Amino acid sequence: MTQERLWQVLDPLWGDPRTLSALLCSSAAAVVLLKWLGHRQIQQKMEEARRTRDLALEQMEKAAHRFKQKNPGTQTAHVLSLTMVELVEKLKEGSLSPESVLYSYMGKALEVTREVNCVIDFIHDCEDQLQKLKKQKEKGLLYGIPVSIKDHINCKGHVSSGGMVKFLGQVKEEDSVIVQVLKSQGAIPFVKTNIPQTMINYDCSNLIFGQALNPLNHQKSPGGSSGGEGALIAGGGSILGIGSDVAGSIRLPSSFCGLCGLKPTGNRISKLGAVSPITGMKSVTGMLGPMARDVDSLALCMEALLCEEMFRLDPTVPPLPFDEEVYTSSEPLRIGYYEGDGYFQPSPSMKRAIQQTRKLLQDAGHTLVPFAPPKIDYMVDELFTRGIFSDGAAHLVDCLKGDIVDPNLKSQFNTYRLPALVKRILAIILKPIVSVQMCLICVTGNLWRHTTLGASEFRRLP
Repeated sequence: MTQERLWQVLDPLWGDPRTLSALLCSSAAAVVLLKWLGHRQIQQKMEEARRTRDLALEQMEKAAHRFKQKNPGTQTAHVLSLTMVELVEKLKEGSLSPESVLYSYMGKALEVTREVNCVIDFIHDCEDQLQKLKKQKEKGLLYGIPVSIKDHINCKGHVSSGGMVKFLGQVKEEDSVIVQVLKSQGAIPFVKTNIPQTMINYDCSNLIFGQALNPLNHQKSPGGSSGGEGALIAGGGSILGIGSDVAGSIRLPSSFCGLCGLKPTGNRISKLGAVSPITGMKSVTGMLGPMARDVDSLALCMEALLCEEMFRLDPTVPPLPFDEEVYTSSEPLRIGYYEGDGYFQPSPSMKRAIQQTRKLLQDAGHTLVPFAPPKIDYMVDELFTRGIFSDGAAHLVDCLKGDIVDPNLKSQFNTYRLPALVKRILAIILKPIVSVQMCLICVTGNLWRHTTLGASEFRRLP
């Protein structure tokens, strides 16, 4: 009865064009208003995150200034010039204090981030940790070493944003396993660094904290997704950083910024306590790993991380400690290499680097054997690309609901949203047209994988 009465009331109205127009206009206005309110809410969350960042950096600046006033004789330039191995030795023997090292790097990190926008948070607990460290009798392998941490790796009392509004406001209640292990070895995490939105990007930009720049050339990108780490270390604001890598996110920024970086073997280091917009990825293994200025620093970091504390906190990590004997051995090795994998065209600089490395290794007495990776098309298209987005990027798209997509990610994101049938049709059309060696777009049955950079951004890369 109620429905019949409602219809009797509404039925005459449908015949009135003015009433119908009014209803349509008010509906459209309501939709526009709701979208505007949603957009405004997102903007407010991002503004709040930026204010929090600014306050944290202000707190960091005050701490560095206080130390400088109390210790005017600190040789900051000398501290910053030392390699990590040299720094560890001087800290352990007592010729340098952990305070002088930490505050020297805090001051330099502030200087670098003003130029290239690489630091997004100050880990204020580092000052308390410094005091606790001084009271400890046992000195770990990384005693007194300041460490920068990529944004999405959890630190107690701080947000891991992933460059996304979705994760803002979620203050973490405990450190990630890798941060706990670093602290147990005497390292002092002191800042968190910038990343691209979603971290599935080779640039380093998000709408919350903005674009990070390459400290070697501000017209270029530092790479991604560990671009904030690359920029900070290359600029001299950190001596050791922890990044993450699925498809080059440590290796690319290291290359772009002239650093050394390592993506460890899968499951070699615990990933517990790291935020990700992609879940369930098993066939392609993302890893946390170190970034530094030289190989010796990477080796020392790996030796420190691969310890009983790591294996205790995460029993899924194989309990295999760092093998110093193998690392320092001078026995000749048989090493396979290739200058091109048959899928992606290497740049001239990459080829040159491989050739120079091959010569150095041969001169050192090692045997170098050229080889071609088998079934490269199948490996990249079927195992790697589909392995990253086995759900057709559905979860990633869902994570971006209620967010504003960064312009650098827009073409990539629009591709992810395409229906599976459209992707298959595009794959059939584009496969014979696009050169496999030079393509910037890879299309598979489940995913159209874009390099993530528009033409204007691509020109900015080294």
